[in-house]
Amino acid sequence: MRYFFLLAAFLLLSACATPAAQAERIDLMELRPLPRPSTTAVLPLRVAVASIISPRGTMDSYEPLLAYLGEKLDRPVELVQRRTYGEVNDLLESGGVDLAFVCTSAYVMGERDFGMQLLAAPQVKGDTVYHSLLIVPADSMAAGMADLRGGVFAFTDPISTSGRNYPIALVQQLGETPGNFFRRTFYTYSHDDAIRAVANHVADGAAVDSLVYAFAIEREPELAQQTRIIHQSPAFGIPPVVTGPQIRPQLAAELQAILLEMDKDPAGRAALTAVGIDRFVVVADAIYDSVRELETTVSR
Repeated sequence: MRYFFLLAAFLLLSACATPAAQAERIDLMELRPLPRPSTTAVLPLRVAVASIISPRGTMDSYEPLLAYLGEKLDRPVELVQRRTYGEVNDLLESGGVDLAFVCTSAYVMGERDFGMQLLAAPQVKGDTVYHSLLIVPADSMAAGMADLRGGVFAFTDPISTSGRNYPIALVQQLGETPGNFFRRTFYTYSHDDAIRAVANHVADGAAVDSLVYAFAIEREPELAQQTRIIHQSPAFGIPPVVTGPQIRPQLAAELQAILLEMDKDPAGRAALTAVGIDRFVVVADAIYDSVRELETTVSR
């Protein structure tokens, strides 16, 4: 009986050992790549374009440029639009967007208030400046701001240099305030809409970005026949490309390098042409000092 139990135990242990004997041998010196994750979440680059031109115009013009950035970064790009320049500044301050194309006053305010960073500036027709143009309907008899007394005036945005601050400075030079000087004022929240307001006699006058005006009449030549320029401001530093203070330095450097090299790439040049830009360049913050000086003279 004793031998029977020993034999049974031996057979049981042998049966249990069979799978182990058949198991795959593992060579600890053999290197194998780790399996890749099945999905990879890539956060989009969020880009804001201030409403210097209307939302539809922004989408049509900037889509090739944003697609170019996405290709170079190998990540999706999301266009973020807001009605006012101030709302875009809020997004930059909070980290809600990574990159933005802003107006000059928005940059001056953002740099002062929360450390907005100047990344690059567009060069247009070989220069990095623009002007505020005072425009009226083509059949208007007005020859200057003084002749618009008692009329309807279209401002573009509450913190626009060319579309608000400069025309208000002209009114103040006449010893007036906008509330007393004009019969009525309103905001269009884009320069191309201000141009159309004048062209369609909705407004007796407006002050608009010279670059947008040139771009608009190139695309819609009839606007040149429906409006007339009666005054041009001194030069201001061109609206820049900026980032907020929360952006990673490595990403800011990569974005700047892509922008500065765009004109050397056929696809990049095509994207620049779509927005009417020769190339992007590095500029000194000092080119915006005249905007700062204007801001101090204009009452809110």
